[in-house]
Amino acid sequence: MINAAASTTPAAVTTDPAKAKQLEKLKGAAQQFEAVFLRQMISSMRSASLGDDILGSDASNQFRDMADANTADQMAKRGTLGVADMLLRQFQPRVTGVPAAAPTDAPKTETGAAK
Repeated sequence: MINAAASTTPAAVTTDPAKAKQLEKLKGAAQQFEAVFLRQMISSMRSASLGDDILGSDASNQFRDMADANTADQMAKRGTLGVADMLLRQFQPRVTGVPAAAPTDAPKTETGAAK
């Protein structure tokens, strides 16, 4: 989803190498934030288990935590929740000085116009 937002970036912004570099850093930070958010969410879901794990051990718990972290990273890379996109749209004007384009998948009102 971050890639879609990057394609809506005005051409004038990408011609300035300093702004383009800062925009790339912003994209990376937004994606990392989404990954941390997803890790916390997955961890909370795991801790809400309804019973004890019969085969559980410290090693299997550590392996499961690493697998969960990898899953969260992959979900963030794909933009599953869209948190990174929202952060990018919010902070892009501060980095580039140009307002971010409106999302193309905005909900429509009864008149058919995007909100």
